[in-house]
Amino acid sequence: MGATVNWRTEMKSSRRLGTFLVSAMAAAILPFAAIAGEDRFPAPGSAFDLSQWKITLPTDDNRDGKPDEIDVRELRDFSHSDFFYLSEDGRMVFAAPNKAPTTANSTNTRSELRQMLRGTNTRIGTHDPGNNFALEARRSSNLFASIGGRLDATLSVDHVSLNAGDPTKPTAFSAVVGQIHAVKYDDTSSGFGYGNEPIKIYYKKFPDHETGSVFWTYERNLPRDDSNRRDLSVPVFGFAWEIDEDPSENGIRLGEEFSYTINVHRNTMYLTFHNERLGTVTHRLSLARGADELDNPQGYGGDTLYFKAGIYNQCSTRSGDSMWYAGCPGTGDWSIDKAAGNYAEASFSKLTIGHSTAPE
Repeated sequence: MGATVNWRTEMKSSRRLGTFLVSAMAAAILPFAAIAGEDRFPAPGSAFDLSQWKITLPTDDNRDGKPDEIDVRELRDFSHSDFFYLSEDGRMVFAAPNKAPTTANSTNTRSELRQMLRGTNTRIGTHDPGNNFALEARRSSNLFASIGGRLDATLSVDHVSLNAGDPTKPTAFSAVVGQIHAVKYDDTSSGFGYGNEPIKIYYKKFPDHETGSVFWTYERNLPRDDSNRRDLSVPVFGFAWEIDEDPSENGIRLGEEFSYTINVHRNTMYLTFHNERLGTVTHRLSLARGADELDNPQGYGGDTLYFKAGIYNQCSTRSGDSMWYAGCPGTGDWSIDKAAGNYAEASFSKLTIGHSTAPE
């Protein structure tokens, strides 16, 4: 079934939203990390094309105070026995505990791939046009590695945190499994470069529910200090994140496969979700104009964009008034946190990126 998104209500943390709404790891550490998972868990790059991805891990083995990254050149032969490996049945597994090192602008842990259109050509900077894509409407879009792009994934979410200090927070018991992110500019006088996300694909399941929900969000492309900078949510299978009902037969079970396609063609984002039991859901949204009257009038039309995929655990250990801070428990010791169920995990049977395709 198809639908055009109608944006008329904004998200509130305790009630239902609108209907629709860098550098590589240190050389001294890499061999150890790679070998650690090699015997029991082969490198995902042996079965998946990772030639245009790097990964951020929930570790800090080189003790630089930041999550470890494995760049494109090393990723093909890399695995981590806890957080990134190829399973016995050939699935690419990502895992992230609730408590672990996080990136500078987040309190959430991740084992997540970041699109690198430059491949191994490190003469092109990570945030340069040659390593990212843009909408056709963007000024000088011809300088980018791609106009639009397409991400296809088939996966199952196999675990989300079983515990949260404040289970009423919308982000408790949830994880992001795919997204488009905008590069953050030093100078935002153009009205762009705030580092927001035009799409994040979520899975959320309460511990006592039979199934979980798949939904996606669009973030109004506004400055961080603008009170209208909110995520607008769109349910796919089940509910959006503020609904605490069990989706039952309308939701997705842990370990149950579903697929998504994010196809940004010219200026429009076309989304396709599929599950064998629940069927196909499609949405579309122009990214070159505002999603509603409170959004940036040009949407993400002036931004520099890239795909991400993997597991981005949304059960933050931070507590506070923000809807993002669920106070989820964690010790930082993987063996303890895994045994307690304080982590998120997903496994992919398909993950591909490429040029956008015209809608049928």
